[in-house]
Amino acid sequence: MKDKEFNLLDESWVRVILPDCSIKEVSLTDAIVHAHEYGDLCGELPTQNVAVMRLLLAVLHTVFSRTDEEGNPAPLEEPDEALLRWKTIWDVGRFPEKPVRDYLESQHEKFWLFHPERPFYQVPEKDFPKKEGKEEDKHGKPYSAKKLNGEIYESANKVRLFSQNGLGRNKLSYAEAARWIISLQAFDDVAVKYINEREKGKQGPGVGWLGKLGIITAEGNNLFETLMLNFVLLKDGNEIFGEEKPTWEQERANSKEEKEIPVPDNLAELYTLQTRRLLLLRNDEVVTEYYLCQGDYFESNNAFIEPMTIWKPKLSNTKDKSVLYYYPDTHDSSVQMWREFASTFPAQKSEYEHTPGVVKWISELQNAEFLDDNEMIKFCICSAEYGASNSSIADVFSDELSFHKKMLSEAECGWRIAITDEVAKCKEAANKVAVLAKEIDMAQRAKTKEQKNDDIGKEEDRQFYFRIDVPFRKWLESINSEWGTEESEADRKRWRETARKIAIALGEEMVANAGEDAFTGRMIKDDKSDNKKYYSSAKALLTFRSEVRKIYD
Repeated sequence: MKDKEFNLLDESWVRVILPDCSIKEVSLTDAIVHAHEYGDLCGELPTQNVAVMRLLLAVLHTVFSRTDEEGNPAPLEEPDEALLRWKTIWDVGRFPEKPVRDYLESQHEKFWLFHPERPFYQVPEKDFPKKEGKEEDKHGKPYSAKKLNGEIYESANKVRLFSQNGLGRNKLSYAEAARWIISLQAFDDVAVKYINEREKGKQGPGVGWLGKLGIITAEGNNLFETLMLNFVLLKDGNEIFGEEKPTWEQERANSKEEKEIPVPDNLAELYTLQTRRLLLLRNDEVVTEYYLCQGDYFESNNAFIEPMTIWKPKLSNTKDKSVLYYYPDTHDSSVQMWREFASTFPAQKSEYEHTPGVVKWISELQNAEFLDDNEMIKFCICSAEYGASNSSIADVFSDELSFHKKMLSEAECGWRIAITDEVAKCKEAANKVAVLAKEIDMAQRAKTKEQKNDDIGKEEDRQFYFRIDVPFRKWLESINSEWGTEESEADRKRWRETARKIAIALGEEMVANAGEDAFTGRMIKDDKSDNKKYYSSAKALLTFRSEVRKIYD
């Protein structure tokens, strides 16, 4: 067996989609140099795509923070220089080949998947953490290759039965293993995998860093545009990042188990964060096992170096004063992306809102007139949903939202305010639908003790959002008028009429399905008093119609 095997710069392992919709595996070098020829990344899961994209971005940040587009030494020192460098590459429509190839060739030895001293994204066998005083247990906890394969995650209520790779569920090809170790470093669960006893009261790393985020990225017309739109060169839109330090440039891969580190000041280090200590085992040119324990982590509050997440404020009360912190806010798989519009695309500056870095960056590009106003921009979210105690990945989900790029400019903040208001009105309408469902339920019941059911109205609430989802997205995509004009007011009125009709149609359907007994209604006595109230689906519908009209006046 070769000591060094499968170099990620030469071998094909990054999955991309071609213009004819076929899928191809390419090397890391080709994924960057020929990014303009590919539609997008096309890994096994959307979460894996984000993890691999961050690796490609780490290379780009390292190269173009040090050299210009021709490969000449030119460190970025001022915000204007960063914007100009981004614009120069964007206008060419492809990544300059010479500086990328020169840098990667200089780092060729650091990209071997199997290497006696520096295996990529891993810790060499001789340095792998071991139990204190137990040399024979130096490899920590072993796992079979099937657990590394995120396509067949195991949870509390299902087991891995099938594999899609043709090798069987207990084996992975080197290309698959390369993709999955990058994904694992980003999204691994917290199933017990540390070797030594944790200090009492110590929290530990938790899930992988990306598993803590409400991930948001931008998507272009091809892989080059997608990488460029997420190629954030300014922190919070106005500050140069620190010197880029990807993990492969470190003197030695960190082998200490469960190590708290300072918050990175550069994106290459953040994007290649080693949240786990990992070692792949191979046999007959396939990966069969791996060893794993906890790795690097840092405090997440106010970690604004991270550009790919939404944030939530939290007020922490100390003895002397209250301090406002921001934490990454994970997505809810049951909530459509447009319902998070206010936190994702804030319309106005507020101490209780923090704009995601990638959104702020694209807004800067828009204000600088680097992007075409009339073109659409697509934002995508994805998340891993963890099971009980975060000990397994229960699900992976994604969503996307498109609208005209000019919506992010300062000049169109009025439209963002209006859209946020319309999202709030949808919530009001959904609440009215849920109240109608409860009123209908009361009209169908004879005994007050049967009325206590907190779940009544939840399904109808979900049904309203299901029906209004596509119309809302289409309305958002159609907005191309300037805010404050007659055309913009007409656009908004048309949407409100659409939303009103959808809500009332659902309410009428609910009443029709409730039947004649609910329509006739009944008197019900309150448990806590002698008062009686008449419940009828017909009466409830009249009230519902009136309240929905008030919402959408």
